[in-house]
Amino acid sequence: MILKKKIVFICFAAFALSYSNAQDLHFSQWFNSPLSTNPANTGFIPDADYRLGANYRNQWSSIMSVPYTTMSIWGDAQVFRDRIENGWLGLGGMILRDQAGSGTLTSTEVYGSVAYHQMLGYTSLLTAGFNAGWINKRINTTNLKFPDQFDGKFFDNSLPTSVEITQPSVSLFDIQVGMNYAYFPSDKTYINAGFSVWHLNRARESFFATDPVGYDSRLQMRYIGFINGSFKVSDLVIVNPMGYYTNQAGASEAVLGLNAQYNLSNDGEQQVVGGLYYRVGDAVIPMIGFIYKNIRLMFTYDVTASSLSKYNGSRGAWEFSLIDYGTYNQYNGDRRQSLCPSFRQ
Repeated sequence: MILKKKIVFICFAAFALSYSNAQDLHFSQWFNSPLSTNPANTGFIPDADYRLGANYRNQWSSIMSVPYTTMSIWGDAQVFRDRIENGWLGLGGMILRDQAGSGTLTSTEVYGSVAYHQMLGYTSLLTAGFNAGWINKRINTTNLKFPDQFDGKFFDNSLPTSVEITQPSVSLFDIQVGMNYAYFPSDKTYINAGFSVWHLNRARESFFATDPVGYDSRLQMRYIGFINGSFKVSDLVIVNPMGYYTNQAGASEAVLGLNAQYNLSNDGEQQVVGGLYYRVGDAVIPMIGFIYKNIRLMFTYDVTASSLSKYNGSRGAWEFSLIDYGTYNQYNGDRRQSLCPSFRQ
């Protein structure tokens, strides 16, 4: 019984680990999910004072009866700009929800975040931030199959099992920290880089009351780094190259690519966006989007480039993001100066 329980536990652990790296706080459009990338992004809004966003991702629906779905809603704002000399605070929050697999592994996460932003002269900005949150994960055990339910040919759910999942719903407290730096020497050049550490407190995450000998069910710390730029090459085109890297428990992900904004109107209130990204060893990710005034809608599709393409026909995941940006009237409203290149005069 102990051996069987340990085998099942390790299977669960392997699944949870792969899930956390592939799904937990994971979007191909990481740049359009700022609070799940780095808590220092809270209130780090070069061309606005506040923003509200939503993200949705559907993955592997071509090969799974129950695909992975990830969704989030979030918002952040700059505050105390009139009280702090050459700086401000950023306040924000995010709700994220994942569902995956026949066991309907469901993760609900709620975070609140705060960051401090300080101008360094006229051409750079340094930020530090953290967030804290509550995570709940639960699983529907009625659809799960265990080793002692295998009759030699098939898994039979009607057979009894000696495996006891003592807590199909677990909750934990989670902490993250991060830093950002931005450099903007002119109205045509903007460079930003950041680094964050997730699961700093390494909370225990397990559906079992105790761990098998030699296994640690505490969350492994996750490291995320990114760099992006924005360069205005003409009155019609702004190019945005970027790179992203994350590592957790030896599993890593790297994404490289760029997008370009094309100005459809003299005032920059209508733009079309196109881009292409590559998740190293895994997928090619084309992107298309549209900007209308303060609203930005982006769509990406993960075209599987790994060996998995033999089974899913290269149909990996589709994803969209919707973000609404706004400004405060007391901070000059729509005339607020942007720190990054803009088509608006």
